[in-house]
Amino acid sequence: MPELPEVETVRRSLAPHLVGRTIATATLNRNDMVAGERSPHALLQGAKIQRLDRRGKQLAIIARDGRVLIVQLGMSGQMLITKPLDPLPTHTHAVWTTGKPATAILFRDPRRFGGLTTLATVDQLSQVWATLGPDGLNITGDDLWKVIHTSNRPIKAALLDQSVVAGVGNIYTDESLFGAGIHPKANCARLSQARIKRLARSVVRVLTQAVEARGSTLRDYRDADGQAGSYVAMHRVYGRASLPCTVCGLPLSRTVVAQRTTVFCRRCQKL
Repeated sequence: MPELPEVETVRRSLAPHLVGRTIATATLNRNDMVAGERSPHALLQGAKIQRLDRRGKQLAIIARDGRVLIVQLGMSGQMLITKPLDPLPTHTHAVWTTGKPATAILFRDPRRFGGLTTLATVDQLSQVWATLGPDGLNITGDDLWKVIHTSNRPIKAALLDQSVVAGVGNIYTDESLFGAGIHPKANCARLSQARIKRLARSVVRVLTQAVEARGSTLRDYRDADGQAGSYVAMHRVYGRASLPCTVCGLPLSRTVVAQRTTVFCRRCQKL
């Protein structure tokens, strides 16, 4: 599932094709992919794009007149740049075009866990994003301590909660916990403030490195230009169960936390 690094990479690769450009047409091919008004106007037809923002895993395309389109990639969603006359790939649910130079922007989602949300104003976007925790690229030790130090949840379950940290999913939770030397089943309330601060630093470090590598491509993820991310080659635990730990050499272990497959090192991340 695309997480913060993948969505940030899509934002960066999409921005040059949209910012300062006017949406000539907005075509919706599947109504159930949109929450809110489904008219071409709501989907930004006629809008001049001011900027692309991101909070956690959500991407917001913001027009100068205040209209907003939130894009959630879900498990297999993609925002792709093509030429207007190119054949549409399967599972293309929405298409936007711009002129001079003519460009088509596609939203496709084979598994349909993603979607679009239309908003009339930026104030509405602020209300939507108020339910999210601090963005993972900016989380501080104090931020994390405040929201989890009284919780009895396993630390991995807390990190997966988007109201705690926005943007961190299964991949980068495993990687961040390994980097901090914390067992994924450790009870939040039993972690010292120093260890939680170390974890926050690990989250920022891992996410920053993943953004620099343009994210992790496991199956469907591509940036707006169709390019895969290379961070998968840098995974230290995720997807590496039974392989040697990159630090101590012990075979990595697999368990389940919050209904998610979890990989960790029993020696480097003692419970």
